[in-house]
Formats: sequence, structure tokens, C-alpha cells
Amino acid sequence: MSRSEQLAVRSEPRSGSVALRRGVATVLGAATVALAAQVAVPLPFTPVPMTLQPLAVLVVGGLLGARLGAAALGLYLALGALGLPVFTPVGLPGAARLVGPTGGYLLAYPVAAALVGWLAAGRRPANAVLRLLLASAAGMVVIHLGGSAQLAILTGDVGAATRYGLVPFLTGDLLKIGLAALVVLALGPVVRARL
Repeated sequence: MSRSEQLAVRSEPRSGSVALRRGVATVLGAATVALAAQVAVPLPFTPVPMTLQPLAVLVVGGLLGARLGAAALGLYLALGALGLPVFTPVGLPGAARLVGPTGGYLLAYPVAAALVGWLAAGRRPANAVLRLLLASAAGMVVIHLGGSAQLAILTGDVGAATRYGLVPFLTGDLLKIGLAALVVLALGPVVRARL
């Protein structure tokens, strides 16, 4: 057996192992967001509940990277659209949720996860905290742009969409951005090294 054939044989199990780990990571990412969705607090003045989903989206994107983070959130949306109980317990069931008042947030999740994953991928440790804070903030902006856009379409009023879909969540979202950056800072190198 030639040297190149020996290397090819040795690399096959490794590539299969990597593919399996990436598949498991994608499923776990979707499950993480599904679990976070179950922590939902309905607010009387807005059709959008307060949830831990945005935090989970930021963390999944930061830990898994752009491609796997987007895949995990795409899987999450597909499972929810099929009617599995992965969305918050408050709201329309199945695919109808994607066209309702919270649908814009949900549809923005894969884009937000991809953006956070892409921005978090830098290798320079000197600015890691700032980079992760900015990555998480950018992901949160994408989530709110998607959510506010759909609310504006449904209500016909951009001001109302901002009042109901953004303003009530600002303080909590700042905390989620900081927490997401800390989690990705602590776990990111270990998780990405295995993917």
C-alpha cells in the first residue's frame, strides 16, 4: 500500500467522526434553542413574549460557527413548522407561528446565528471579549430587525412595531448579549476544536 493510500485510509474514520460530531452538534444546537423557548413570559402589552431564545441563538451561533449555527437554527425552524413543540408554548401552532407576530424573530434566527458565528471566529485573544460582545450585539440586532419588520407588516405601523417588539426587551437583551459573550468565551475554543 502506498503512502498516500495509507493516509487516505487513516483519514476516512476521522472525517466520518467529524461529520458525526457536527451532526450531533447541530441537533444539540436546535435542542438548546427549543429548551430555551420553553422559558417564556407573556407580556400584557405586546404579542411578543419574553424568552431565552435569543440568548440561546447567540450562544449556538458563537459556539458552532456560522455554517453549523445556521444549520442548527434551520433545523429548529423546520421542526417547529412541522408542529413539534419546540416554539414557545404561547402562540400559534406549527408553521402558522412563522407568519404570526413572532415569526420575524424566528425567521431571523438562522441569519443571526450565522452572523454571530462568523464574527466570533477571530483567533486573536487580545480582543476576544470585545469581538464576542460585538458579535452577540450584531446577532441581537438581526433578530430584532426581523421581528420588527414582521410586526410592522402585520400592524402597518413601524412605530407600533418598535414599541411592542423592541423597546420592552432592550434591558434584558443587553444582559443576554453579555451572557452570550461570556459563555462563548469560556466554551467556544473547546467546542470549536472538536468540530
